[in-house]
Amino acid sequence: MSASGTVPARSGSRPAPPPASGREPRSVRMNGRQKLVLGLLLGAQFMIAVDFSILNVALPAVGAGLGFPLGRLQWIATSFALAAAGFTLLFGRVADLVGRKRLFVGGMVVLGLSSALGGLAASPEVLLTARVLQGLATAAVTPAGLALLTTAFREGPLRERALGLNGALMSAGFTAGAVLGGLLTDLLSWRWAFFVNVPVAALVVALAPSVITDSRPVRRPKLDLPGAATVTGGLLLLVHGLTQAGASGWTRPATLAALLAGAALLVGFWFVEKRAAAPLIPVHILRRRSVVWGNATGLVAFVTETSLVFLLTLYLQEVLGHSPLATGLAFGVLGIGTVAGGMLGGRAVGRFGARRTIVLGGLVQAAATFSLVALGTSGGWITLLLAATFVGGVGNMLMIVGFMVTATSGLRDDEQGLATGLATMTQQVGIAMGIPVMSAVVTARTGTATGPEAVLSGVSTAVLVNALLVLAGALAAGAFLGRRGPDTSAG
Repeated sequence: MSASGTVPARSGSRPAPPPASGREPRSVRMNGRQKLVLGLLLGAQFMIAVDFSILNVALPAVGAGLGFPLGRLQWIATSFALAAAGFTLLFGRVADLVGRKRLFVGGMVVLGLSSALGGLAASPEVLLTARVLQGLATAAVTPAGLALLTTAFREGPLRERALGLNGALMSAGFTAGAVLGGLLTDLLSWRWAFFVNVPVAALVVALAPSVITDSRPVRRPKLDLPGAATVTGGLLLLVHGLTQAGASGWTRPATLAALLAGAALLVGFWFVEKRAAAPLIPVHILRRRSVVWGNATGLVAFVTETSLVFLLTLYLQEVLGHSPLATGLAFGVLGIGTVAGGMLGGRAVGRFGARRTIVLGGLVQAAATFSLVALGTSGGWITLLLAATFVGGVGNMLMIVGFMVTATSGLRDDEQGLATGLATMTQQVGIAMGIPVMSAVVTARTGTATGPEAVLSGVSTAVLVNALLVLAGALAAGAFLGRRGPDTSAG
């Protein structure tokens, strides 16, 4: 869809035209309306991030309350992840076609209603239905909200600052979900992990129509149904296969079949897009170095940090013997680190460029993660854990801000839904695949052994793999994003 295919948003939705360079001067400040839009969108994104992890600590309580068999508990998380990761790219394109504000508000309505349904659930089937609907709402709200954010602020310091705050709150929301889930479950009931979303969603739905302005398409081109089917099916099978691998190993025929079929569909997606008249993602965007390597960096950042939370949960509960509530509170330090990193991220990108910010953040995160290999079985090691997760959280958020700026730069406004859809898909696939991959490493190391020493051995090995993955991602970004060419990102 061409840039001329949209009608500009009403006055006030965007800052004044930039100078000839296309970027805002460093002295530009947000006006009152932009601050209001930013606050509303960030609040919604924070709530979405909380939903990823709020039930993790509460899973045993949910199982006991609804009679979930132990073997089916993983589906409370998996059903959400499958829907969120599988449909994000499709909804990112739909946002460009039917209007980002419309999809954003509609998604928030579904999120509020599905959260109420989950809180009222009286059977496993109803709860899983609510989780699928929450995942679909997340797949709609996240790319639409991010596209509204990037089109409200032109490329330059204001967008970098907004993306930094967005990244900080998204990552902080993931860790805050663990803390909030533990508190609500211990003090009230696991049902409040759902109910807490309802008033926030209602507030966003009430304010968004009058606060947020949007561009809307003059014509609605046909949706690329073959492309949508192949990429959605491929992502669903890939995430399902990875989840099954983490739960029961990589060698089961069903697991291998899902992974191979998912990979085949994603390869087929590329060829479908090359021939499509109105592709879901134009091939020229998939060929941009900034898009490819920016998203590769983002995938590494989300795979490693979210799976590290899983590994340290095993350490805190199975090795040190802490309660779910104490475990959740320990991750509050990581949340503080991610907020600090998000606040620094926009400034770092403005001063050093996105590539150097990604490399710096990756090196910091890798060093902090490497230090966790030294963890032992005595309670005194908690000091190292808290310090390393704070520093690692700062580094991880520098990577994420650099990734978001890189992956959404140099594109027209009417392509921002595509770019943010890809970036959001990267985030959600990373969250979905990180835990299964690291769980498989722990299982391979421990085998059938049990007890604190065996768990510590498995966790230490997985932490080492985690740190090496971060280091490799940072070095690859530095090498490939640094190459000169017409498709490299700024910075």
